[in-house]
Amino acid sequence: MTGFARVSRSTPFGDLALSIKTVNHRGLDMHFHMPPEFDGVEPALRAAVRKRVARGHIQVQVLFNRAAGPAAASVINEALLRSWLDAFRDVAQRFAIDSRPDLNQALRMPGMIETAAHNEAGEGNESLEAEVLALAASAIDELDAFRVREGEAIETEIRARAASLRALVRNMEEIRSRALPWFQRRLRDRLGEMLAIAQIDPARIAQEAAILAERSDIAEELLRLKTHADQTDSLLSADGETGKKLDFLLQEMNREANTILSKTGGLGETGLTLTDLGLAAKAEIDRIREQSLNIE
Repeated sequence: MTGFARVSRSTPFGDLALSIKTVNHRGLDMHFHMPPEFDGVEPALRAAVRKRVARGHIQVQVLFNRAAGPAAASVINEALLRSWLDAFRDVAQRFAIDSRPDLNQALRMPGMIETAAHNEAGEGNESLEAEVLALAASAIDELDAFRVREGEAIETEIRARAASLRALVRNMEEIRSRALPWFQRRLRDRLGEMLAIAQIDPARIAQEAAILAERSDIAEELLRLKTHADQTDSLLSADGETGKKLDFLLQEMNREANTILSKTGGLGETGLTLTDLGLAAKAEIDRIREQSLNIE
């Protein structure tokens, strides 16, 4: 289901902003865009989103503008400097190199010079991550409210499509009942042709009659299609995950509509009318499928 939420707040560490965007997807696909310093909080963010969202392509973005602090004194990493000097002297002695260590070169090494501000940031990482998680909880609440409003509109449309589908089924049932005499005449004509053939097996006649009756009648398909339309309403009223169940139900509905269309050939004007109604039923099923992608 599509949705969007964005929340922000000021913290002792700086200004934080977090946005969540969701679009349709068959499964749950999450992507995070955050500064590297928040890599450690990503698993907790994933768990928080997964608890509330079951389906969709999810994009979570975190923006952080660190608060400016007082100028911090530089501090030399003495442990790293001592290790570097020991290594330098060891190599010079073993290879008999007459050289003195260059302090300027040593100080350019990554991590050789630290600042008090850097150390304080490291100590405050846990608190900063807690701020991000609290912000995410607020964003997910806002996203839920957005999705509830959209979900109500989607439910109304799907129920209307299911009602339209039931109306089409009723029309086809009425046409079928009026067409029964035509089906019976067609069956009698076919049997008459077979009986005119000499030495025909009575079992073969019965078999052909059963096949012809089955190929001509759409009563079972109409009943199942109506039942599936009713189940659509029931699924929308049920708790829990609905989207995947509705996907499967729509496959069954489409199969019944295709079978109905396969049986309308060769029925004259009646067949053409049933074909038009069957195509309209498939169109309603497709419209329900488009909206079902928005449902968890």
